[in-house]
Amino acid sequence: MVPIVSAKPSINVAALCGSLRRGSFNRGLLRAATKICEESIAGMKIEYIDIAPLPMLNTDLEVGGKFPPAVESFRRKIFEADSILFASPEYNYSVTGPLKNAIDWGSRAPNAWADKAAAILSTGGGFGGGRSQYHLRQIGIYLDLHFINKPEFFLNAFEPPVKFDSDGNLIDEDAHERIKEMLLALQVFTLRLNGIC
Repeated sequence: MVPIVSAKPSINVAALCGSLRRGSFNRGLLRAATKICEESIAGMKIEYIDIAPLPMLNTDLEVGGKFPPAVESFRRKIFEADSILFASPEYNYSVTGPLKNAIDWGSRAPNAWADKAAAILSTGGGFGGGRSQYHLRQIGIYLDLHFINKPEFFLNAFEPPVKFDSDGNLIDEDAHERIKEMLLALQVFTLRLNGIC
């Protein structure tokens, strides 16, 4: 008799990048995370959600209890996700305007972020976007987002060796390994929050 082995439940991760720039290194981190999941993490799928189409938050745009079409689509994807992966560049010691706008649209009642597991990647100069991460964690408290505590991922994009190619793709192998560790921690935490393990 062959033992029955249950497959690990599938986790759908919504990935958001705070930078709208085409060659964004933070977007490159999300591409790397997506590839890592496809190649070496069973039961986890990342879907990139573009926040560029979202209008600036304006409650006058909510008509008859409905949001603008781009917002409705965005909120549906957040609701359907099991967890969230943020790539959050640091602007003026905080999160970017586009990311805060997306967070605010998602928080309109009913709150699409509530009770979801989350993780943050960031890259840039100096602290590698660390201050934006800590501000995002503070925002997450009110949203009932549950961030993994460890491992954290900050990457100084400008220290040798070269971290990204000319197209903004992550080429640093150590960073790839660190992202994989973070994704595995997010997977375990998501399953635990959902009462699966």
